[in-house]
Amino acid sequence: MNRSRQRRGARPGPVPPDLLPDRLRWPAAALLAACVAVAALLAVHYAGREGPGWIDAAVDPRITAAMSRWPSLLARLPDLGTPAPVELVTAALVLACGATRRWTGAILTAVTEPTAIGLTEYVLKPLVGRGAAESFPSGHAASMFALAAICAVLLVNPPGRLVRGAVRALLVLAALVVAAAVSAAMVATGAHYFTDVVAGAAIGTGLVLAGALILDLVTSRVRRARARPVAGGQPRQPARTPDR
Repeated sequence: MNRSRQRRGARPGPVPPDLLPDRLRWPAAALLAACVAVAALLAVHYAGREGPGWIDAAVDPRITAAMSRWPSLLARLPDLGTPAPVELVTAALVLACGATRRWTGAILTAVTEPTAIGLTEYVLKPLVGRGAAESFPSGHAASMFALAAICAVLLVNPPGRLVRGAVRALLVLAALVVAAAVSAAMVATGAHYFTDVVAGAAIGTGLVLAGALILDLVTSRVRRARARPVAGGQPRQPARTPDR
């Protein structure tokens, strides 16, 4: 009996902090809308078509010429977007979030990265059917830009702000450069058209932004619910988390 009373009177655990600060909510929503629009328009335009479009015909040769200056790098970059490295980085990010008790970040990483791969490979490629190889959208671009977007979300508002802002900006920039380089290599090797990688980048980025906004909405509702007055007229006091 005493134990059951203690359970009923126990305080709920602390609500996880938001992934995105308030000032970035609307920009994130606007970028999400742009990603959806770009991916949808390109999918409709290239559905059932073969060969490059006019954008691809203009951009692809430039990318190929630029990347051909570094043949050894061009040969290795596509490997970074294959399942093994992507899964390794994803697992490392999930473990890092778990070690810092950033559970919403762990959920964001564990859900959105596999979703980006599954959506591109098993839904959109067969649905759009661009050419015999079903190249639209690029799975490499979707997975790499999803990882880059996850890094950006995790670093924009880290717990305790232990990493300086300039260092966090450089880390995000490095993740974006790697994602762009892998995507460009897929164009230079002839595996994808430019519009394939643009759509993949939009899908990967958009899924992460959507996941972050949804998780923040859930945590904010939980926070408001705990702050409402209870039957006795006293507001619930949220559990305090120790300062970092």
